[in-house]
Amino acid sequence: MTSAGSVEGHERPRLFAALRLPGEIVEALVAWQARLPPVDARLVPPENLHMTVAFLGARPAAEVEPIVGELREAAAAAGPMEFAVRDYRETRSVGMVRFTDREERAEAFAADVSARLARLGVYEPERRRWLPHVTVLRFRAPPRLVPDVPALGRFSPSDAALYHSLLRPSGAQYSVIETAALGG
Repeated sequence: MTSAGSVEGHERPRLFAALRLPGEIVEALVAWQARLPPVDARLVPPENLHMTVAFLGARPAAEVEPIVGELREAAAAAGPMEFAVRDYRETRSVGMVRFTDREERAEAFAADVSARLARLGVYEPERRRWLPHVTVLRFRAPPRLVPDVPALGRFSPSDAALYHSLLRPSGAQYSVIETAALGG
């Protein structure tokens, strides 16, 4: 596990756990974003491309270490994960690339993280099934794009991370607090 960010004792950082994408996958997604038709939307910058596993919201800084410990344990127990592009989909505020999860190992990891964080009392698990996706666009009104999907082939996440999300007028800025290797 490595530490790239820190949180002070009195802060209430907005936290989320996520799977990080390999550099070449981020590069391919950025190239794909550049080919999208011009629309009234904000492209998600490369440093913000990830697969969210659990959004915890604002939490006391004292909870960061226990959260990291549970993420570390879940990551160590995780089996090999493999993704492939499924499709592009828009909601009322975001465009996303959705993925298939071979053998549902990433879903098992997400369920493990969710259960561990719920036991800590820092997270209320979602009722719906976890959906492996990467948000690539943000907008006020759906542009109703129907792009070809990015050609990413099969890939595995590089690692898991706990992120700190800072809201800025230009959009959210994410910084990694800790990373944890998958599978030990």
